[in-house]
Amino acid sequence: MFEIKENDRILPDGTEITTYTRDVISCNLLEVEAGTTGYMGGDTGHGGRSYFRIKDNGGTDMEVNTSVDRYGCRSLEVFLGGDCELETMIRALKFITKVLEDESKEVCD
Repeated sequence: MFEIKENDRILPDGTEITTYTRDVISCNLLEVEAGTTGYMGGDTGHGGRSYFRIKDNGGTDMEVNTSVDRYGCRSLEVFLGGDCELETMIRALKFITKVLEDESKEVCD
């Protein structure tokens, strides 16, 4: 079993949300945090806000790149090295998915 911590976070646009954090431990250590205001019926001007973070707390062979193409579209790439990194990232992404689904207060297929 693992401890889940509840946090208050203020996003860059000033939105306050509740997030949930846990550690994912194997040969490497990750800290993962996620939260959302849920659906609010709109786009970025009026809709909900969602957030997630994955932090290497030791021993993780992880590289993250961000880029913007010529049309202004952004992308995020994550490169992992090692079997434990694959295992812990799967668990981290499952936690993020669960938090976002649970906090969205909608039925997700």
